[in-house]
Amino acid sequence: MTAENHTLFTDFLFLGFSSRKDVQQGLFVLFLLVYGITVIANIGMIVLIKMDPRLHTPMYYFLSNLSFCDVCYSSTVSPKMLADFLSETKRIPYNLCAIQMYFFGAFADVECLMLAAMAYDRYVAICNPLLYTIVMSRRACTQLVTGTYIIGLVDSAIHTCCTFRLLFCKSNVINHFFCDIPPLLALSCSDTSINEIVMFTFIGCVVGCSIVTVLLSYSCIITTILRMKSAEGRRKAFSTCASHLTAVAIFHGTLLFMYFRPSSSYSMDTDKMASVFYTVVIPMLNPLIYSLRNKDVKDALKKTITARLSSG
Repeated sequence: MTAENHTLFTDFLFLGFSSRKDVQQGLFVLFLLVYGITVIANIGMIVLIKMDPRLHTPMYYFLSNLSFCDVCYSSTVSPKMLADFLSETKRIPYNLCAIQMYFFGAFADVECLMLAAMAYDRYVAICNPLLYTIVMSRRACTQLVTGTYIIGLVDSAIHTCCTFRLLFCKSNVINHFFCDIPPLLALSCSDTSINEIVMFTFIGCVVGCSIVTVLLSYSCIITTILRMKSAEGRRKAFSTCASHLTAVAIFHGTLLFMYFRPSSSYSMDTDKMASVFYTVVIPMLNPLIYSLRNKDVKDALKKTITARLSSG
């Protein structure tokens, strides 16, 4: 069947979560609160790391970049989602849908790889402390962060181009709340088998490299910690890794659930709930996890608040 026999669309419509106005208003208040906390907490983390000289280390350099990524990651989805809660027609132009998918995918990749870089940083700090300042020099850290952004931008460009080369002629109604790959593949009247292969291959490489790096790093870290004779040393080493391990488990677990299944097994209602978790909730949780479970961050925060109150 040729393209001329199809009705081509210039925009898409989101089904969102519910057609009931009272439910949408309640969700608007809830997600506005979550998004507000996300922006304030992550920007606060960046400012705190910038202000306190004790946090000018590779670990917190990566954490500040993770916080920046979380703000951008959430901001590609949340503002449009919030506007749609108050709108009768949840419409998004074709080109803006592609832009949203591109930046969402890019920052998702960056977050995934940034967590791997943070795992490697902890490996060097605990397993090779004498070489730490040499291996994790400012130049090396900058190169790692730059590399994560380049990979994220290129990988997302491949997915976006492959997806938007398809014909969307079945319907323009997306059973989702933002432009993601699986729901758009479900709308296409073209053969999506190549797209699925590309998605599994490239996302698999990014997520796989991240997971392998994390697993290898923490295998070495745990082995090194168990060999420590000092109980205090073991406790301190474990405490520096606990917050990162929590963030890794939540993020990767959700990603694996979302993208590593054949399209025939997609349940859009289930996927929407999972998508809310990793697009809206995780960016809010990361700064809370790192601030509540990290002594250096808590001490820096107390010092900053005390200094502000004293000067006031």
